[in-house]
Amino acid sequence: MEEKKSFISWPVLAMMSFVTVIGFDDIIYNFANQGMGVITSWVILLLLYVIPYSLMVGQLGSVFNHEGGGLTSWVRGTSGDRLGYFTAWTYWAASIPYVVDTANAVVVGFGWVINGNDSLEEQLSNSMFALLTFVIFLIFIFLQRHFKKSLEVLSTLGGGAMFIMAILFVVMTFTSLFMPNGHIETQPMNFQTILPKFNLHYLTTIGLLIYAINGAELVAPFVTRMKKPKKDFPKAMIMLTVMTIFLTVFGSFSLGVFFNAHNLPNNLKMNGSYYAFQRLGEFYHLGNTLMYIFAITQIIYMCALLAVLLDAMTRMLISDTGKKYMPQALTKLNEDGLPINGYILTTALSAFILLLGVFLPEMNDIFNWLLNLNGIISPGVTCWIFYAFIKIRQDTQKFPSDYVFIKNDRFAVFVGMWCLIITAVATIFGILPQDAPYGSSLFWHELIINIVGIVVLIGLGFVMPILAKRERLKKGEI
Repeated sequence: MEEKKSFISWPVLAMMSFVTVIGFDDIIYNFANQGMGVITSWVILLLLYVIPYSLMVGQLGSVFNHEGGGLTSWVRGTSGDRLGYFTAWTYWAASIPYVVDTANAVVVGFGWVINGNDSLEEQLSNSMFALLTFVIFLIFIFLQRHFKKSLEVLSTLGGGAMFIMAILFVVMTFTSLFMPNGHIETQPMNFQTILPKFNLHYLTTIGLLIYAINGAELVAPFVTRMKKPKKDFPKAMIMLTVMTIFLTVFGSFSLGVFFNAHNLPNNLKMNGSYYAFQRLGEFYHLGNTLMYIFAITQIIYMCALLAVLLDAMTRMLISDTGKKYMPQALTKLNEDGLPINGYILTTALSAFILLLGVFLPEMNDIFNWLLNLNGIISPGVTCWIFYAFIKIRQDTQKFPSDYVFIKNDRFAVFVGMWCLIITAVATIFGILPQDAPYGSSLFWHELIINIVGIVVLIGLGFVMPILAKRERLKKGEI
């Protein structure tokens, strides 16, 4: 009877996955990149990429259920400790731009709550914006150990509230179209409008689409807690895909109702969510009420996410990697069991990322650049998932599983390769700046700092084992 209580039903798992996979901001970012054409991109991506990706994650979680189903343990289990360490490092490195971007979003959220508009850009210089972001970052480094558990609860509540706000926006937008003064800003609204333009710019934006929908690996450990994983896990992932298609397709259409997709504001990525709820509130004669509700929800969610991320990413790096690959100083815990030196490294690299962006022309450019950096590094880390899946399907005798995605091994490997190639191509093209005219001085500036940021974040992963080896040599351990 005790065991039955721990079973997770497939609708519950689908909802858990949904909160980790997509958010309202993800819809805004990609709408800013592709306009109404993003609707077609979402449908293609979700059907040909997200479904197989989610089901592969399910099999990996089932194979490595005794290790908790983490990405690092999947690679370690298929390819050894060294590659397992490097997976942990790249996963951690990918989190650096993410936490800085999250801290940025907190600053922007407070700007809207205080001013009620987007005037923060005029009030803050680039250096002050970076400094405030860093101050928020430092506050959470110091406070997260005291509020970690309560903030995990807040992040769950914030995530749920964010989902409700997104659904509310879609429903209220569609309702507005049936009202006397309802109209669609994007004209003409026809089949041609929702077709993306397949050009170089489009290729540079795929990485941000993948960044928006990855995260299914976080629920992989729960596969083994389902009563009938073979039948129920695919149901959960199909439900996840249906919900994601609903939110992304109808959410993108709803944005096209309030914004002219052919002439979007330059700062839509940074302020688009607030503009959207502001315009919705104006239509329903609610003033800024909806915008303030969204802004407070956003701040709570982002603050909680920041605190949980800072703790989880640092602990994951130092605890889930072989000590022989990391200098002892970084893995050492203080009397409270906290990896203080790990936090210092996280803070130093976050400051480095902020410093790279501070010399961009405008505050909006910093926000967009950081977001786009996530669209390079995050899909790059996702490649490890498909690599691990291909490895287990090449030797199914060694890696048995309760849940199997595609019974035919050759076809399963082909699908794994398909997802790996798409993700790798998106990562490579993502290095090219998306928000700067091709060949402009801003384009070359962002391209250079993209490359520098990637080289430093990933390159340090090669340096750490060398430092650890020298340390062991000095102590005579080798």
